Amino acid sequence: MPTASRARVADLIGDRTLSARSVLATALLGADEPRLTVGELVGIASLFGISDGATRTCLWRMVSNGELTGDDGIYALAGPLLERRQRVDEAARYDDTALPWDGTWELAVVSLDRRSAADRLALRKSATGLHLAELREGVWIRPDNLGPKRLPTLRAVLDRQCVHFHGAATDIAAETVRSLFSLDDWTADARRLTVAMRDELDVEAVDADDFIYQFALSITVVRHLQLDPLLPAELEAEDWPGHELRSTYRQFDEVFKRRLAGRR
Repeated sequence: MPTASRARVADLIGDRTLSARSVLATALLGADEPRLTVGELVGIASLFGISDGATRTCLWRMVSNGELTGDDGIYALAGPLLERRQRVDEAARYDDTALPWDGTWELAVVSLDRRSAADRLALRKSATGLHLAELREGVWIRPDNLGPKRLPTLRAVLDRQCVHFHGAATDIAAETVRSLFSLDDWTADARRLTVAMRDELDVEAVDADDFIYQFALSITVVRHLQLDPLLPAELEAEDWPGHELRSTYRQFDEVFKRRLAGRR
């Protein structure tokens, strides 16, 4: 059991005590199709000590909140969770070689005179979800290599609060890019997570603790992938670890899903 590797990423994974909602949402976010039967969800939740009754109550609440749809015992992602699934898929499958960049940038500049705290928080979450970085107060920026039509719900938040400039010619120093997108910190954590996943590939999840750790590691990697700024190749460091992290995650995810299916 790779305890040393697990210790190296303990600070990234944090407390592995997961709520029923976290377990159910993560199971659906990671499934091949964003839908599972109630029996499958009850089985997954039971691995974390969550009772049948608590699972069904949580499913009912998630349907009521618009996070899931329930039809004939099958639950599927909806609303914000479905869009999160799209962000997860994008982050895991991103290939910068397929997205040419002409050297221009996207700018989103806040245009409202007054905004509530809720509006400010919504903008920050949406801009982060769209991989923009805050250049200064009220000015968000990123290379214009992803296109304006992605993730329409998040984009709508920016449209309500900002004026957009696509194709703006902007000369930004490499050091500024590294600082804006926290590339050094992201790189260090990506390398630790890559090693941790590789160490788990040959480990059989023979007990609940192993399985729970791997489940939590999968969640942590997905979250980290969503923080990848998805920069064009021209702005990435020569040894950028994003490609290796995604490749290793795809291998790890296949193995983990087989283990998950075997325990349901």
